[in-house]
Amino acid sequence: MEIIGKENDILLKTELGTVRGNDQGGCYEFLGIPYARAARYEYAVPVDEWSGTLDATRMGKACPQMRSWVPHLENPHRMFYHREFREGLEFEYSEDCLNLNIFAPADAAGCPVIVFMHGGGFDSGSNAEEPFRGYALAGRGIVSVFINYRVGVFGYFAHEEIKNQYGREGNFGLDDQLTAVKWVRRHISDFGGDPDNITLLGQSAGAISIQYMCLNKDNAGLFRRAAMMSGAGLFPKFSLPKPAADTREYWQQFIEHAGCRTFEEFRALEPEKVIRALDVFKQGRKDNVYNTMPVIDGVLIKAPIDTIISDPLRIDYLIGYTTNDMYAPIMAKIGNDFGRANGAYIYYFDLDAPGDSNGAFHSSDLRYMFGRLDQSWRPYGKRDREVSEAMMDYMASFAKTGDPNSGNKNLLKWEKTSRSQHRVMCFRKNRSCMGRASLLKLTYNMITKGDPKS
Repeated sequence: MEIIGKENDILLKTELGTVRGNDQGGCYEFLGIPYARAARYEYAVPVDEWSGTLDATRMGKACPQMRSWVPHLENPHRMFYHREFREGLEFEYSEDCLNLNIFAPADAAGCPVIVFMHGGGFDSGSNAEEPFRGYALAGRGIVSVFINYRVGVFGYFAHEEIKNQYGREGNFGLDDQLTAVKWVRRHISDFGGDPDNITLLGQSAGAISIQYMCLNKDNAGLFRRAAMMSGAGLFPKFSLPKPAADTREYWQQFIEHAGCRTFEEFRALEPEKVIRALDVFKQGRKDNVYNTMPVIDGVLIKAPIDTIISDPLRIDYLIGYTTNDMYAPIMAKIGNDFGRANGAYIYYFDLDAPGDSNGAFHSSDLRYMFGRLDQSWRPYGKRDREVSEAMMDYMASFAKTGDPNSGNKNLLKWEKTSRSQHRVMCFRKNRSCMGRASLLKLTYNMITKGDPKS
Protein backbone atom coordinates (compact mmCIF):
# COMPACT_ATOMS: atom_id res chain seq x y z
CA MET A 1 0.00 0.00 0.00
CA GLU A 2 1.25 3.45 -0.88
CA ILE A 3 0.13 5.74 1.97
CA ILE A 4 0.50 9.39 1.01
CA GLY A 5 -1.19 10.98 4.02
CA LYS A 6 -2.01 10.03 7.58
CA GLU A 7 -3.76 12.15 10.19
CA ASN A 8 -7.23 11.23 11.50
CA ASP A 9 -7.69 9.16 8.37
CA ILE A 10 -5.63 7.47 5.67
CA LEU A 11 -4.88 8.69 2.17
CA LEU A 12 -3.97 5.84 -0.15
CA LYS A 13 -2.69 6.17 -3.70
CA THR A 14 -4.11 3.56 -6.09
CA GLU A 15 -4.32 3.03 -9.84
CA LEU A 16 -7.96 4.10 -9.60
CA GLY A 17 -7.10 7.38 -7.89
CA THR A 18 -6.58 8.57 -4.33
CA VAL A 19 -8.85 7.12 -1.67
CA ARG A 20 -9.46 8.25 1.91
CA GLY A 21 -10.09 5.58 4.54
CA ASN A 22 -10.21 5.11 8.31
CA ASP A 23 -7.36 4.09 10.58
CA GLN A 24 -8.81 1.62 13.08
CA GLY A 25 -5.54 0.88 14.85
CA GLY A 26 -3.69 -1.88 13.02
CA CYS A 27 -6.43 -2.12 10.40
CA TYR A 28 -7.23 0.31 7.61
CA GLU A 29 -10.82 0.31 6.39
CA PHE A 30 -12.03 1.68 3.07
CA LEU A 31 -15.82 1.74 2.91
CA GLY A 32 -18.35 2.16 0.12
CA ILE A 33 -15.86 1.92 -2.75
CA PRO A 34 -17.75 1.78 -6.07
CA TYR A 35 -16.67 -1.24 -8.10
CA ALA A 36 -19.27 -0.83 -10.86
CA ARG A 37 -22.22 1.21 -12.11
CA ALA A 38 -25.45 -0.05 -13.58
CA ALA A 39 -28.80 1.49 -14.38
CA ARG A 40 -31.88 -0.62 -13.66
CA TYR A 41 -31.83 -3.89 -15.63
CA GLU A 42 -28.47 -3.14 -17.18
CA TYR A 43 -25.47 -5.32 -16.50
CA ALA A 44 -22.66 -3.84 -14.43
CA VAL A 45 -19.87 -1.77 -15.97
CA PRO A 46 -16.70 -1.78 -13.79
CA VAL A 47 -15.41 1.40 -12.19
CA ASP A 48 -11.68 1.57 -12.89
CA GLU A 49 -10.95 5.21 -12.03
CA TRP A 50 -12.33 8.25 -10.27
CA SER A 51 -11.41 11.92 -10.18
CA GLY A 52 -10.19 13.68 -7.08
CA THR A 53 -10.07 11.87 -3.75
CA LEU A 54 -12.68 9.21 -3.09
CA ASP A 55 -14.14 9.45 0.41
CA ALA A 56 -14.29 5.87 1.66
CA THR A 57 -14.87 6.60 5.33
CA ARG A 58 -18.50 5.52 5.62
CA MET A 59 -20.64 2.60 4.53
CA GLY A 60 -22.10 2.65 1.04
CA LYS A 61 -25.73 2.32 0.07
CA ALA A 62 -27.44 -1.07 -0.27
CA CYS A 63 -29.84 -2.22 -2.96
CA PRO A 64 -33.47 -1.18 -2.31
CA GLN A 65 -35.38 -4.04 -0.70
CA MET A 66 -38.49 -4.74 1.33
CA ARG A 67 -37.02 -3.48 4.58
CA SER A 68 -36.35 -0.10 2.93
CA TRP A 69 -40.07 0.75 3.14
CA VAL A 70 -41.98 -2.33 4.35
CA PRO A 71 -39.79 -4.07 6.96
CA HIS A 72 -42.63 -6.20 8.39
CA LEU A 73 -41.09 -6.25 11.85
CA GLU A 74 -44.38 -7.55 13.20
CA ASN A 75 -43.27 -10.84 11.65
CA PRO A 76 -41.30 -12.73 14.37
CA HIS A 77 -38.85 -14.13 11.84
CA ARG A 78 -38.06 -10.72 10.40
CA MET A 79 -37.80 -9.16 13.85
CA PHE A 80 -35.45 -11.94 14.96
CA TYR A 81 -32.88 -11.21 12.25
CA HIS A 82 -33.40 -7.46 12.56
CA ARG A 83 -32.43 -7.67 16.20
CA GLU A 84 -29.61 -10.06 15.42
CA PHE A 85 -27.77 -8.13 12.70
CA ARG A 86 -29.37 -4.72 12.02
CA GLU A 87 -30.77 -3.19 15.19
CA GLY A 88 -29.11 0.12 16.05
CA LEU A 89 -27.41 0.46 12.66
CA GLU A 90 -28.31 2.97 9.97
CA PHE A 91 -28.73 1.90 6.37
CA GLU A 92 -29.14 3.87 3.16
CA TYR A 93 -30.64 2.37 0.02
CA SER A 94 -30.16 3.27 -3.62
CA GLU A 95 -30.07 1.55 -6.98
CA ASP A 96 -26.54 2.96 -7.20
CA CYS A 97 -25.43 0.27 -4.76
CA LEU A 98 -22.52 -1.56 -6.34
CA ASN A 99 -19.90 -0.87 -3.70
CA LEU A 100 -17.61 -2.80 -1.42
CA ASN A 101 -15.76 -2.46 1.88
CA ILE A 102 -12.08 -3.35 2.26
CA PHE A 103 -10.34 -4.11 5.57
CA ALA A 104 -6.56 -4.43 5.38
CA PRO A 105 -3.73 -4.85 7.88
CA ALA A 106 -1.90 -1.55 8.31
CA ASP A 107 1.27 -3.14 6.94
CA ALA A 108 -0.48 -5.18 4.25
CA ALA A 109 1.67 -6.38 1.35
CA GLY A 110 0.81 -9.45 -0.70
CA CYS A 111 -1.75 -10.65 1.86
CA PRO A 112 -4.27 -13.41 1.15
CA VAL A 113 -7.69 -12.01 0.24
CA ILE A 114 -11.15 -13.09 1.38
CA VAL A 115 -14.13 -11.78 -0.61
CA PHE A 116 -17.37 -12.17 1.35
CA MET A 117 -20.88 -12.33 -0.13
CA HIS A 118 -23.75 -11.76 2.28
CA GLY A 119 -26.92 -13.84 2.40
CA GLY A 120 -30.54 -12.79 2.50
CA GLY A 121 -32.42 -15.22 0.29
CA PHE A 122 -31.39 -13.30 -2.86
CA ASP A 123 -33.95 -10.60 -1.96
CA SER A 124 -32.33 -8.71 0.92
CA GLY A 125 -29.09 -8.03 2.77
CA SER A 126 -26.26 -5.53 2.98
CA ASN A 127 -22.51 -5.53 3.56
CA ALA A 128 -23.06 -2.97 6.33
CA GLU A 129 -24.85 -5.45 8.61
CA GLU A 130 -23.27 -6.90 11.68
CA PRO A 131 -21.03 -8.86 11.77
CA PHE A 132 -19.46 -7.99 8.41
CA ARG A 133 -16.25 -6.36 9.61
CA GLY A 134 -12.71 -7.51 8.86
CA TYR A 135 -10.81 -6.20 11.88
CA ALA A 136 -10.10 -9.60 13.43
CA LEU A 137 -9.08 -11.13 10.10
CA ALA A 138 -6.75 -8.19 9.45
CA GLY A 139 -5.05 -9.08 12.73
CA ARG A 140 -4.39 -12.48 11.17
CA GLY A 141 -2.81 -11.04 8.03
CA ILE A 142 -5.89 -11.18 5.80
CA VAL A 143 -7.29 -8.50 3.50
CA SER A 144 -11.09 -8.91 3.51
CA VAL A 145 -13.64 -7.48 1.10
CA PHE A 146 -17.41 -7.32 1.71
CA ILE A 147 -19.55 -6.60 -1.34
CA ASN A 148 -23.00 -5.20 -2.01
CA TYR A 149 -24.94 -6.51 -4.98
CA ARG A 150 -28.44 -6.17 -6.40
CA VAL A 151 -31.18 -8.26 -4.79
CA GLY A 152 -34.86 -9.03 -5.23
CA VAL A 153 -36.75 -7.42 -8.10
CA PHE A 154 -33.67 -5.35 -8.99
CA GLY A 155 -31.36 -8.36 -9.01
CA TYR A 156 -33.35 -11.22 -10.52
CA PHE A 157 -35.95 -9.74 -12.87
CA ALA A 158 -36.23 -11.33 -16.33
CA HIS A 159 -37.83 -9.94 -19.47
CA GLU A 160 -37.70 -10.57 -23.20
CA GLU A 161 -36.58 -7.00 -23.94
CA ILE A 162 -33.55 -7.51 -21.71
CA LYS A 163 -32.74 -10.68 -23.62
CA ASN A 164 -33.10 -8.82 -26.92
CA GLN A 165 -30.65 -6.17 -25.75
CA TYR A 166 -28.00 -8.32 -24.06
CA GLY A 167 -28.50 -11.83 -25.36
CA ARG A 168 -29.29 -12.90 -21.78
CA GLU A 169 -31.63 -11.88 -18.97
CA GLY A 170 -31.91 -12.07 -15.20
CA ASN A 171 -29.09 -12.78 -12.74
CA PHE A 172 -28.09 -9.13 -12.33
CA GLY A 173 -27.12 -9.91 -8.74
CA LEU A 174 -24.90 -12.82 -9.75
CA ASP A 175 -23.35 -10.67 -12.44
CA ASP A 176 -22.62 -7.97 -9.87
CA GLN A 177 -20.84 -10.50 -7.67
CA LEU A 178 -18.69 -11.74 -10.51
CA THR A 179 -17.92 -8.16 -11.55
CA ALA A 180 -16.84 -7.43 -7.96
CA VAL A 181 -14.52 -10.45 -7.83
CA LYS A 182 -12.91 -9.41 -11.12
CA TRP A 183 -12.54 -5.85 -9.78
CA VAL A 184 -10.84 -7.20 -6.66
CA ARG A 185 -8.47 -9.26 -8.76
CA ARG A 186 -7.48 -6.17 -10.79
CA HIS A 187 -7.13 -3.71 -7.93
CA ILE A 188 -6.62 -5.43 -4.56
CA SER A 189 -2.83 -5.20 -4.77
CA ASP A 190 -3.20 -1.44 -4.20
CA PHE A 191 -4.75 -2.32 -0.84
CA GLY A 192 -2.07 -4.84 0.12
CA GLY A 193 -3.77 -7.96 -1.19
CA ASP A 194 -2.48 -10.78 -3.39
CA PRO A 195 -4.68 -11.01 -6.51
CA ASP A 196 -3.48 -14.57 -7.09
CA ASN A 197 -4.63 -15.76 -3.67
CA ILE A 198 -8.34 -14.99 -3.42
CA THR A 199 -10.79 -17.01 -1.34
CA LEU A 200 -14.53 -16.55 -1.83
CA LEU A 201 -16.52 -16.80 1.40
CA GLY A 202 -20.30 -16.58 1.61
CA GLN A 203 -23.22 -17.54 3.78
CA SER A 204 -26.70 -18.76 2.78
CA ALA A 205 -27.61 -17.07 -0.54
CA GLY A 206 -24.04 -15.78 -0.66
CA ALA A 207 -22.74 -19.34 -0.37
CA ILE A 208 -25.14 -20.57 -3.05
CA SER A 209 -23.93 -17.75 -5.30
CA ILE A 210 -20.35 -18.93 -4.80
CA GLN A 211 -21.35 -22.46 -5.67
CA TYR A 212 -22.81 -21.19 -8.95
CA MET A 213 -19.47 -19.50 -9.68
CA CYS A 214 -17.69 -22.77 -8.94
CA LEU A 215 -19.90 -24.61 -11.45
CA ASN A 216 -18.89 -22.30 -14.32
CA LYS A 217 -15.60 -23.23 -15.98
CA ASP A 218 -15.34 -19.69 -17.35
CA ASN A 219 -14.28 -18.67 -13.83
CA ALA A 220 -11.26 -20.98 -13.70
CA GLY A 221 -8.25 -19.10 -12.34
CA LEU A 222 -10.27 -16.17 -11.02
CA PHE A 223 -10.11 -17.34 -7.40
CA ARG A 224 -8.20 -20.08 -5.62
CA ARG A 225 -10.57 -21.26 -2.89
CA ALA A 226 -14.22 -21.25 -1.89
CA ALA A 227 -15.79 -21.41 1.58
CA MET A 228 -19.56 -21.89 1.80
CA MET A 229 -21.47 -21.46 5.05
CA SER A 230 -25.02 -22.92 4.99
CA GLY A 231 -25.34 -23.07 1.24
CA ALA A 232 -23.26 -25.82 -0.37
CA GLY A 233 -24.48 -28.81 -2.30
CA LEU A 234 -27.39 -29.64 -4.57
CA PHE A 235 -30.67 -28.31 -3.23
CA PRO A 236 -33.86 -30.32 -3.75
CA LYS A 237 -35.54 -29.78 -7.08
CA PHE A 238 -38.04 -27.25 -5.79
CA SER A 239 -35.33 -24.63 -5.33
CA LEU A 240 -33.17 -25.25 -8.39
CA PRO A 241 -32.84 -22.37 -10.89
CA LYS A 242 -35.39 -22.32 -13.70
CA PRO A 243 -34.68 -21.26 -17.28
CA ALA A 244 -34.89 -17.47 -17.43
CA ALA A 245 -37.69 -17.50 -19.98
CA ASP A 246 -39.85 -19.55 -17.62
CA THR A 247 -39.99 -16.63 -15.15
CA ARG A 248 -41.10 -14.00 -17.66
CA GLU A 249 -44.83 -14.58 -17.18
CA TYR A 250 -44.48 -13.98 -13.43
CA TRP A 251 -42.62 -10.71 -13.98
CA GLN A 252 -45.00 -9.56 -16.74
CA GLN A 253 -47.92 -10.06 -14.38
CA PHE A 254 -46.08 -8.01 -11.80
CA ILE A 255 -45.47 -5.19 -14.29
CA GLU A 256 -49.21 -5.05 -14.94
CA HIS A 257 -49.96 -5.24 -11.21
CA ALA A 258 -47.65 -2.26 -10.69
CA GLY A 259 -49.84 -0.27 -13.08
CA CYS A 260 -47.33 -0.09 -15.94
CA ARG A 261 -48.20 -0.66 -19.58
CA THR A 262 -44.70 -1.27 -20.93
CA PHE A 263 -41.33 -2.55 -19.79
CA GLU A 264 -39.81 0.91 -20.25
CA GLU A 265 -42.52 2.48 -18.11
CA PHE A 266 -41.84 -0.09 -15.40
CA ARG A 267 -38.10 0.44 -15.60
CA ALA A 268 -38.66 4.12 -14.81
CA LEU A 269 -40.98 3.48 -11.85
CA GLU A 270 -39.71 4.88 -8.55
CA PRO A 271 -37.99 2.23 -6.38
CA GLU A 272 -40.38 2.74 -3.48
CA LYS A 273 -43.39 2.18 -5.73
CA VAL A 274 -41.77 -0.98 -7.10
CA ILE A 275 -41.13 -2.36 -3.62
CA ARG A 276 -44.56 -1.51 -2.25
CA ALA A 277 -46.28 -3.00 -5.31
CA LEU A 278 -44.19 -6.16 -5.02
CA ASP A 279 -45.08 -6.53 -1.34
CA VAL A 280 -48.78 -6.64 -2.25
CA PHE A 281 -48.23 -8.78 -5.34
CA LYS A 282 -46.32 -11.47 -3.43
CA GLN A 283 -49.02 -11.80 -0.79
CA GLY A 284 -51.41 -13.22 -3.34
CA ARG A 285 -49.02 -15.76 -4.89
CA LYS A 286 -47.56 -19.10 -3.96
CA ASP A 287 -44.89 -19.22 -6.67
CA ASN A 288 -42.66 -16.33 -5.54
CA VAL A 289 -39.66 -18.45 -4.59
CA TYR A 290 -39.78 -20.23 -7.95
CA ASN A 291 -39.50 -17.00 -9.93
CA THR A 292 -37.49 -14.47 -7.95
CA MET A 293 -34.11 -16.16 -7.66
CA PRO A 294 -31.17 -16.91 -10.00
CA VAL A 295 -32.09 -18.45 -13.35
CA ILE A 296 -30.41 -20.55 -16.02
CA ASP A 297 -29.22 -17.79 -18.33
CA GLY A 298 -26.66 -19.66 -20.43
CA VAL A 299 -23.89 -17.33 -19.27
CA LEU A 300 -23.49 -17.38 -15.49
CA ILE A 301 -25.53 -20.54 -14.96
CA LYS A 302 -25.08 -22.44 -18.20
CA ALA A 303 -27.23 -25.51 -17.57
CA PRO A 304 -29.49 -27.12 -14.95
CA ILE A 305 -27.56 -27.36 -11.70
CA ASP A 306 -28.17 -31.07 -11.27
CA THR A 307 -26.38 -31.70 -14.58
CA ILE A 308 -23.21 -29.75 -13.73
CA ILE A 309 -22.79 -30.06 -9.96
CA SER A 310 -20.63 -33.15 -10.29
CA ASP A 311 -17.96 -31.21 -12.19
CA PRO A 312 -17.05 -28.04 -10.23
CA LEU A 313 -13.81 -26.09 -10.41
CA ARG A 314 -10.87 -28.03 -9.00
CA ILE A 315 -10.07 -25.70 -6.11
CA ASP A 316 -9.89 -25.86 -2.31
CA TYR A 317 -13.26 -26.07 -0.56
CA LEU A 318 -14.45 -25.43 3.00
CA ILE A 319 -18.09 -26.03 3.95
CA GLY A 320 -20.12 -25.43 7.12
CA TYR A 321 -23.63 -25.75 8.50
CA THR A 322 -25.34 -25.36 11.88
CA THR A 323 -27.43 -27.68 14.04
CA ASN A 324 -30.63 -25.64 13.67
CA ASP A 325 -29.89 -24.49 10.15
CA MET A 326 -32.55 -23.69 7.58
CA TYR A 327 -33.82 -27.15 6.54
CA ALA A 328 -31.02 -28.46 8.79
CA PRO A 329 -30.89 -32.15 7.80
CA ILE A 330 -31.09 -31.26 4.11
CA MET A 331 -28.43 -28.56 4.44
CA ALA A 332 -26.13 -31.00 6.21
CA LYS A 333 -26.70 -33.90 3.83
CA ILE A 334 -26.17 -31.95 0.62
CA GLY A 335 -23.21 -30.06 2.05
CA ASN A 336 -21.58 -33.28 3.19
CA ASP A 337 -22.18 -34.98 -0.14
CA PHE A 338 -20.68 -32.11 -2.13
CA GLY A 339 -17.81 -31.79 0.33
CA ARG A 340 -16.85 -35.46 0.28
CA ALA A 341 -16.97 -35.56 -3.50
CA ASN A 342 -14.58 -32.61 -3.69
CA GLY A 343 -12.24 -33.17 -0.76
CA ALA A 344 -13.59 -30.30 1.32
CA TYR A 345 -12.95 -29.37 4.92
CA ILE A 346 -16.39 -29.52 6.58
CA TYR A 347 -17.56 -28.15 9.92
CA TYR A 348 -20.70 -28.83 11.93
CA PHE A 349 -21.54 -25.87 14.19
CA ASP A 350 -23.32 -27.26 17.26
CA LEU A 351 -22.94 -24.37 19.69
CA ASP A 352 -26.24 -22.92 20.91
CA ALA A 353 -26.38 -19.12 20.86
CA PRO A 354 -26.95 -17.92 24.44
CA GLY A 355 -29.84 -15.66 25.39
CA ASP A 356 -32.84 -17.53 23.96
CA SER A 357 -33.96 -20.99 22.86
CA ASN A 358 -33.14 -20.76 19.14
CA GLY A 359 -30.01 -22.88 19.41
CA ALA A 360 -27.42 -22.87 16.63
CA PHE A 361 -29.76 -21.07 14.23
CA HIS A 362 -29.19 -20.31 10.56
CA SER A 363 -26.49 -17.57 10.46
CA SER A 364 -25.48 -18.04 14.11
CA ASP A 365 -21.92 -18.93 13.09
CA LEU A 366 -21.34 -15.59 11.34
CA ARG A 367 -20.40 -13.66 14.48
CA TYR A 368 -17.91 -16.37 15.40
CA MET A 369 -16.33 -16.35 11.94
CA PHE A 370 -15.62 -12.60 12.08
CA GLY A 371 -14.94 -12.18 15.80
CA ARG A 372 -17.98 -9.99 16.49
CA LEU A 373 -19.40 -11.61 19.62
CA ASP A 374 -18.96 -8.47 21.74
CA GLN A 375 -21.11 -6.45 19.34
CA SER A 376 -24.16 -8.62 20.05
CA TRP A 377 -26.81 -8.39 22.76
CA ARG A 378 -26.25 -12.07 23.49
CA PRO A 379 -24.28 -13.01 26.65
CA TYR A 380 -21.52 -14.96 24.92
CA GLY A 381 -19.11 -16.72 27.25
CA LYS A 382 -15.64 -18.24 27.39
CA ARG A 383 -16.42 -21.25 25.20
CA ASP A 384 -18.00 -19.04 22.54
CA ARG A 385 -14.84 -16.96 22.38
CA GLU A 386 -12.65 -20.02 22.17
CA VAL A 387 -14.64 -21.30 19.21
CA SER A 388 -14.62 -17.88 17.54
CA GLU A 389 -10.84 -17.61 17.83
CA ALA A 390 -10.42 -21.13 16.48
CA MET A 391 -12.75 -20.53 13.53
CA MET A 392 -10.91 -17.35 12.57
CA ASP A 393 -7.53 -19.09 12.87
CA TYR A 394 -8.75 -21.96 10.71
CA MET A 395 -10.27 -19.63 8.11
CA ALA A 396 -7.18 -17.41 7.95
CA SER A 397 -4.97 -20.46 7.41
CA PHE A 398 -7.34 -21.83 4.78
CA ALA A 399 -7.19 -18.49 2.94
CA LYS A 400 -3.41 -18.48 3.10
CA THR A 401 -2.65 -22.05 2.03
CA GLY A 402 -5.84 -24.05 1.42
CA ASP A 403 -5.19 -25.97 4.64
CA PRO A 404 -6.93 -24.72 7.83
CA ASN A 405 -4.30 -26.48 9.92
CA SER A 406 -1.25 -24.62 8.61
CA GLY A 407 0.32 -22.61 11.42
CA ASN A 408 -2.29 -23.79 13.95
CA LYS A 409 -0.27 -26.28 15.98
CA ASN A 410 -2.30 -25.68 19.16
CA LEU A 411 -5.65 -26.44 17.49
CA LEU A 412 -7.27 -29.78 16.84
CA LYS A 413 -6.21 -31.11 13.44
CA TRP A 414 -9.02 -30.64 10.92
CA GLU A 415 -9.15 -33.64 8.59
CA LYS A 416 -10.16 -33.22 4.96
CA THR A 417 -13.16 -35.29 3.91
CA SER A 418 -13.23 -37.69 0.99
CA ARG A 419 -15.44 -40.42 -0.35
CA SER A 420 -13.95 -42.71 2.30
CA GLN A 421 -13.32 -40.18 5.09
CA HIS A 422 -16.64 -38.92 6.48
CA ARG A 423 -15.61 -37.21 9.71
CA VAL A 424 -16.15 -33.46 10.04
CA MET A 425 -15.00 -30.78 12.47
CA CYS A 426 -17.65 -30.46 15.20
CA PHE A 427 -17.73 -27.23 17.21
CA ARG A 428 -19.68 -28.29 20.28
CA LYS A 429 -20.66 -26.82 23.64
CA ASN A 430 -17.89 -28.44 25.67
CA ARG A 431 -15.23 -29.29 23.12
CA SER A 432 -14.34 -29.54 19.46
CA CYS A 433 -13.83 -32.91 17.85
CA MET A 434 -13.64 -34.74 14.56
CA GLY A 435 -16.91 -36.68 14.43
CA ARG A 436 -19.81 -37.97 12.37
CA ALA A 437 -23.50 -37.09 12.43
CA SER A 438 -24.72 -40.63 11.78
CA LEU A 439 -28.44 -39.83 11.60
CA LEU A 440 -28.19 -37.16 8.92
CA LYS A 441 -28.87 -39.47 5.97
CA LEU A 442 -31.77 -41.15 7.73
CA THR A 443 -33.34 -37.80 8.63
CA TYR A 444 -32.77 -36.42 5.13
CA ASN A 445 -34.44 -39.42 3.50
CA MET A 446 -37.37 -39.24 5.91
CA ILE A 447 -37.97 -35.55 5.16
CA THR A 448 -37.53 -35.68 1.39
CA LYS A 449 -38.80 -39.17 0.58
CA GLY A 450 -40.83 -40.28 3.59
CA ASP A 451 -38.66 -43.38 3.98
CA PRO A 452 -35.53 -43.42 6.19
CA LYS A 453 -34.16 -46.42 4.28
CA SER A 454 -34.59 -45.09 0.73
